[in-house]
Amino acid sequence: MSAILLAGFGGQGILFAGKQLVRAGMELGKQVSWLPSYGPEMRGGTCNCSVNVDDDAIGSPLVTKPDILIAMNLPSFQKFEEKVVSGGIMILDSSLINIKTTRNDVNAYYIPATRLADENGLKGLANVIMLGKLIRVGSLMDYKFFRDSLQASSPKSKPMLGELNCKAFDIGYNYED
Repeated sequence: MSAILLAGFGGQGILFAGKQLVRAGMELGKQVSWLPSYGPEMRGGTCNCSVNVDDDAIGSPLVTKPDILIAMNLPSFQKFEEKVVSGGIMILDSSLINIKTTRNDVNAYYIPATRLADENGLKGLANVIMLGKLIRVGSLMDYKFFRDSLQASSPKSKPMLGELNCKAFDIGYNYED
């Protein structure tokens, strides 16, 4: 089972990233759940998303003890760091999180996703860069399968979005920290 918590500011694509994981999980025939949570401010406010991908039925869509945490800002990291299960994974946007975890019982990965997105003309796609890193280190799904699913999720009328998403995904997947 993979209980995943994605967290950041509204407008960072947290919900989109969660939907991509659920969509791909559904294509694999897995049991999935997606539960968004955001503050009243919406864009710029706090936002997180609980995602479950499992072979078995999911008892609750709410992820309170994530196997995997993707944190895209400092407040989210500080709020959820201690909730990650021992042996779990943290993927942190080091462009916006200027501290490291003090936990030695988790695998932490630091990727400057926001900076990488800006440097590569992919403003707003830091979330997809984070997904690339997740697929690389989380062993949830095959690289090609997830990349193809990501590209297929773009509207047929806007194929360029799929290409940009794939470019961002590849940057995250290939990033070495």
